[in-house]
Amino acid sequence: MTELPTFQNPSLLQRALTHRSYANEYPQECEDNERLEFLGDAVLAFLVGDWLYRQAPHLSEGDLTRLRSLLVDAPQLANFASQLHLGDRMLLGKGAIQDGGRENISLLSSTFEAVVGAYYLDSGIEAVKKFIEPIFAPVATQLIKQQTQKPTVSFQNFSDSNYKGRFQQWALANWGENPKYHIIQERGPDHNKEFTTQVCVAGKPFGLGQGNSKKQAEKAAAQDALAKLGLAQSPDIG
Repeated sequence: MTELPTFQNPSLLQRALTHRSYANEYPQECEDNERLEFLGDAVLAFLVGDWLYRQAPHLSEGDLTRLRSLLVDAPQLANFASQLHLGDRMLLGKGAIQDGGRENISLLSSTFEAVVGAYYLDSGIEAVKKFIEPIFAPVATQLIKQQTQKPTVSFQNFSDSNYKGRFQQWALANWGENPKYHIIQERGPDHNKEFTTQVCVAGKPFGLGQGNSKKQAEKAAAQDALAKLGLAQSPDIG
């Protein structure tokens, strides 16, 4: 079972769990986690890059960059945050809670980064390494395996804008499964809805997309996934 490490300075953990919406409501009580999020992002990029470099000497710089991107993107970090039950522990303002903040991918991923940054300040880089490697390693090992064994994929039967078709072909070639699209957020009035969709393959998140219809959000999610694989340009995500 994945658990948070023990902090020598518990106030650092509390700050890491404090979203700005909560800090705005209780300004005398605490500081928000945005600076820790910045630090944690840098620490994660270094440690994940170091792990990939050592564990996958056969992969090129481009492949390593794509794998690192997949491991530290918002959907994946949100999954790690969920494993640690950070959603239940985040300190959120009333509005953020009403908007579903405890399940929000962006909030979960940024909180995970903040926790990493806080633990780095609390106990140092080696302690962080021991904390995150058991979380990252199973996912990273599977990605390395898929990267090594992946067949050549040709998109000649699909137009440049058919992102769902192209990503489906990639998923079938590399994972033997069709992608699955999940609506993770729905905002706005009925006449002006905005949908946020996550696309997963074999239970792993690969992309995130937004649109004013479910179809647009799915297309954007597929494009985001292809972009992270180096197979398309990144979509504009609001």
